[in-house]
Amino acid sequence: MRKIVLFIAMSLDGYIADRQGGVGWLAGQGEQGGEGFYEEFVRDMDTVVMGGNTYRQITEELSPGNWPYEGMTTYVLTSRPHVPAEGVVFTSCPVCRLAEELKDQPGRGIWVCGGAAVAQPLIRGGLIDEYRISIIPTILGGGTPLFGQSGAEIPLKLTGVRSSDGITELTYCRREPATR
Repeated sequence: MRKIVLFIAMSLDGYIADRQGGVGWLAGQGEQGGEGFYEEFVRDMDTVVMGGNTYRQITEELSPGNWPYEGMTTYVLTSRPHVPAEGVVFTSCPVCRLAEELKDQPGRGIWVCGGAAVAQPLIRGGLIDEYRISIIPTILGGGTPLFGQSGAEIPLKLTGVRSSDGITELTYCRREPATR
C-alpha cells in the first residue's frame, strides 16, 4: 500500500500562511545551505495532492510559467473550473475519499503538498502515514495554522531531524498510543 506523506513548511509558531494567505516568508536565513531536502523527498513521490489556493500560489506567485511537479500526477481539490493542464487532475472529490482511493492504486508515495483545508481533514482522519515538517526560522504571530483543532490526540514517533540554512526538518511517523 502506498504511503501518504505530509511534506510542508510552517513558521516556528505553527502557521503555513501569513494573515493575508501569503507564503513570501518561506525562506531560510540566507546561508545557502543546499541540504537538498526537497530533491531527496520527491524521488519517492509520484503523486501530489493540493488545494486550489496552493495551486494558484504555485502557478501565479511561486513558480509562474514553470510547473515544479513535472513527471508527477497532481490532484487539485477545487470546486472552481480551471483550464486543463497536463499532469493535473482537478477534482471536487472529498480529500479523505481521494486519499483512500489513491492509496489503493499502484505507485510510489503520495505527497500532501498544501493547504490547511487539505491537510487538516487527512490529519483528523488518521490518513497521514508520515509527517515531514520543515520549520522556517520565522515567527508570524498569526495566519493559517497547520494543525488547527484535530479533536483527538495523535501519537507520533520522531524518525529524523535535519537542519540547513536555519530550516529544521522534523520527520514523524504514527505510533500506537501508550496504554494508561
